[in-house]
Amino acid sequence: MGATLMARNIFNQPPKDETGSTAPSPALPRAAKLPGSVGGLRDSLREITANSIRDIDPDQIDMDGLRDRLALDDSSIDELAESIREHGQQVPIMVRPSEKADRYNIVYGRRRLAAIRKIGGTIKAIVRTLDDDASLIAQGQENNLRLDPSFIEKSLFINEMQSAGYRPKVIQDALGLTRQGVSNHRVVLDQLPADLVSLIGPAHGIGRRQWADLAALGKKVDLVGTAREVIGALPDGTPSPDRFQAVYSACTRQVRATKAPTLARRTSVVTAPEGGTLGTLTVDDKALAIKVARIDNPDFARWLEEHAEASLQQIFEQWRKENDAGS
Repeated sequence: MGATLMARNIFNQPPKDETGSTAPSPALPRAAKLPGSVGGLRDSLREITANSIRDIDPDQIDMDGLRDRLALDDSSIDELAESIREHGQQVPIMVRPSEKADRYNIVYGRRRLAAIRKIGGTIKAIVRTLDDDASLIAQGQENNLRLDPSFIEKSLFINEMQSAGYRPKVIQDALGLTRQGVSNHRVVLDQLPADLVSLIGPAHGIGRRQWADLAALGKKVDLVGTAREVIGALPDGTPSPDRFQAVYSACTRQVRATKAPTLARRTSVVTAPEGGTLGTLTVDDKALAIKVARIDNPDFARWLEEHAEASLQQIFEQWRKENDAGS
């Protein structure tokens, strides 16, 4: 609007009267108009500049903000750097002005920034004046659109956002998750040792259920110790999902090996004092079962059915007294 007013002052001359003389302008005196026009033009230019794409020296950009990736120095950065060297930077990053003069803070595009720092030169960047909430939402949404973060990366990002004090609605908007979705990520992360996550990495394609299953194994095995041993034996450059699977398989084998040996199933016959079969007793590692055949002892089977609950409670009380006395 300010730019339009300035253009009107320069190019739209006052109308002339019937004698050809310039008619007096009904507008306010020029001295009263100029500051408003200049101020409006300045604000318009500032807005246009703030939304334009600039070539910025990467050294002027600070990698602050919350971490949303586990790795910025993997082979994908080298591949991206080579692609930019060959084809140029196709998509700009976004930065916001820093409190320090001539410096910027990264909003999104950390991988592109890391790649261009490898090959040198300036980086194309959109400069926006954003507050912390808007910056965080832009960062999360751009990452979800361009390269979907893995489950564990989203979990770590949520943890950092919550630790930094961001409101739940901002966190949900940043990752496009419901409140329950945010909770599901956080619950699993809370059960995992931080060192384990660092050893395995982002593990794209490994979802909540698999990470939760690995966390559950931590009750029976040393997850971090096993991970260090297993990953140390893998070839260099083993993809992160393969590292996860190797660690999970090793932990599962350890759990199976530590299980108590299965008790062999055995069955014995219980006889009456005067002879004859009363029933059978079957024992294995899961249960103890007493079986009375109705065809052999119909009257006893009927009586036992009526008194089984009371008899079992009586036997239990006897066991408890003997157990207390023994202790």
